[in-house]
Amino acid sequence: MPAPETRTRSTTSLPATAPGCGASDVIQEAFLEIAERLEEYLRHPKVPLFLWLRLVVGEQLATLHRHHLGVQMRDAGREVSIYREALPAASSAALAAQLLGRHTSPTEAAVRAERMLRVQEAINALEPLDREILALRHFEQLSRAEAAQVLGIEPAAAAKRYVRALKRLKDALAGMPGGLEGL
Repeated sequence: MPAPETRTRSTTSLPATAPGCGASDVIQEAFLEIAERLEEYLRHPKVPLFLWLRLVVGEQLATLHRHHLGVQMRDAGREVSIYREALPAASSAALAAQLLGRHTSPTEAAVRAERMLRVQEAINALEPLDREILALRHFEQLSRAEAAQVLGIEPAAAAKRYVRALKRLKDALAGMPGGLEGL
């Protein structure tokens, strides 16, 4: 098993939860689940620890979300997710913000808001798999190998998918009013 990485991981990848089910509820339930399953993981680690923790949190998020949606309205459970597994999903707005970085002055903030809308529209125009690889690499800050494991593909295939997704995003932005100017 490789040595743990020291870089800071994104902790903002939890999407909005149902009312009465906040991020702290998800994390608390995940901690309990991790405590129960940790010995089993340590005996037979199939993925790096971070990816396993991510999966457990995603499963808990899905479980709590299903519970709260089931209590509130029956038809909401029929919605189809674009994700293949119980994984935290990054919204296009959050991904756009991550890609554009931070600016502080009022003028820069206004320009950034305009750019963010353009990038968000371009991200929304992408296929779900393209959005997923971009979210894994940029929003969740996974390495190429980690993203490949999450997607269940070889690292070389993940690298190609990532480059194609970036090209499609660039092409989508170039085709919008204002093009790539200022990005």
